[in-house]
Amino acid sequence: PEYEIIRQIILARNESNMTQKELAERAGIKQSNISRLERGTYNPSLSSLKKIAKGLDKELHIEFR
Repeated sequence: PEYEIIRQIILARNESNMTQKELAERAGIKQSNISRLERGTYNPSLSSLKKIAKGLDKELHIEFR
């Protein structure tokens, strides 16, 4: 599931023609955290995922199946 989240973040960022730096500024987090997240070496908190979603103008939905 974490790789699906990563894939969706990268896709949304690219569709918005946004750099990692721009996303970090909009989300209020460090660019290095965006980079580490996209490489799969950072396990973001729920709070960070909410900030990233807001920076992407998206809604965050988490569900159990």
